[in-house]
Amino acid sequence: METERASKSSKWFSNKGLRLSLHRRRSKSSSTSSSPNSPMSPCTPKKDSTKEDELREVFRCFDSDGDGRISALELRAYFGSIGEYMSHEEAQLAINDLDADQDNLLDFQDFLRLMKREANDNTDDLKMAFEMFEMEKGSGYITPKGLQRMLRRLGDAKSYDECVAMIQVFDIDGNGVLDFYEFNQMMA
Repeated sequence: METERASKSSKWFSNKGLRLSLHRRRSKSSSTSSSPNSPMSPCTPKKDSTKEDELREVFRCFDSDGDGRISALELRAYFGSIGEYMSHEEAQLAINDLDADQDNLLDFQDFLRLMKREANDNTDDLKMAFEMFEMEKGSGYITPKGLQRMLRRLGDAKSYDECVAMIQVFDIDGNGVLDFYEFNQMMA
């Protein structure tokens, strides 16, 4: 039951484009003149920051009063600031589903659990997408021919040479095909 409820919360965040919204906010210009904890301030991680530092910065964007916890009101305010509507009931349900200490607030550890769960969901989705592009199932790589075939199915016909060029951009080891790691980099 608890896993099912947590999954619903994670799905809500995914459905509302949390990852895309956070990415858009990170890529905004840092010349915004609002206060650092304002929902409208950019969430720009430092170049030498760790993944946890980046997540703390994102957490700060939600935690507008800087108390180290995200309330339903702060959750709604953040999503409102990016043009997504979230009712008070939805916000409270999301918090209740993710709140480990049941204080009706999300602390950083609760937030980390949500992000890890979403990252796992995204990896599973990426693996399924990768398998669709593989020419030979289970081969572990995407060839230009496999890319061309899948793009054609998606209504985006490309020549073989165009597919070779697309693969070359992300082909780190230079072997002419994309493995899962390279595909992951391409999709990021």
